[in-house]
Amino acid sequence: MKIKQFIKKIVLLSFGVILVAIALELFLIPNKIIDGGVVGISIISSYLSKLPLSLFIFTLNLPFLVFGYKKLGKNFTLTSFYCITLLSLLVNFIHNKPCVTDDLLLACIFGGIILGTGLGIILRNNGSLDGTEVMAVVLNKKTCFSVGEIIMFFNLFILGSAGFIFGWDRAMYSLLAYFIIFKTVDIVIEGLDESKSIIIISDKYEEIAQGIINKFEIGVTYIEGQGAYSGEYKRLIFCVITRLELTNLKSYILDTDPSAFIAVENVHEFEGGQVKKQKCNNWTR
Repeated sequence: MKIKQFIKKIVLLSFGVILVAIALELFLIPNKIIDGGVVGISIISSYLSKLPLSLFIFTLNLPFLVFGYKKLGKNFTLTSFYCITLLSLLVNFIHNKPCVTDDLLLACIFGGIILGTGLGIILRNNGSLDGTEVMAVVLNKKTCFSVGEIIMFFNLFILGSAGFIFGWDRAMYSLLAYFIIFKTVDIVIEGLDESKSIIIISDKYEEIAQGIINKFEIGVTYIEGQGAYSGEYKRLIFCVITRLELTNLKSYILDTDPSAFIAVENVHEFEGGQVKKQKCNNWTR
């Protein structure tokens, strides 16, 4: 089983890296549109020095990987090393192949989607192509800034630098591509069928819980709670549901108890159960 999981992980990582290489060499770089992070720095360095892009992608990421080995562990570092090495080889192999389109907007959109899909697959399998992400995770523990804020600061600096080198129109296209990449990565990691966690507070908790189980085929969990103001003990209902079913669930709850309190949060990932009962064991405890 471990061998199958390892092979599956390598195949997915390789497919993700292939997508990134295609997006860079056949869409973005020929049109002077850059990505953020170490890849963006590598593109600028390669353009200015006329040296191979693969050389910069590999060498600039090495210090971050060494740093990440001590902070984030061996598995993450080895996986990232494999991805970075493969990307360096692939961009060198694909380099100077005819680009798919020289329309800047099309290159920006489709290059961003393909690159974001590749990055999302890599991130889902515990890999990375960008040393700035490693640095951001470490700095997050030592500063008041979030990982996202640190990465955004790096990328704004890199994309701003592109304006002086490739022109401000290319910098704006690069910023648009970065936004598309960012959103595509979110979709790949979270999935199109995004899940929601719901906490319900109601005096009719038994009726609502049974209705959720029977009508929506979703497991529920009771949580014991106490009102801070009233001091009353209450049973809270917790469940996880798909985004598409959220509206119907809320309507059912409010039809059963118009005064019910409902709190909804995004669920990026969960393990050990499924939303639907027929798939496997549910959340019922």
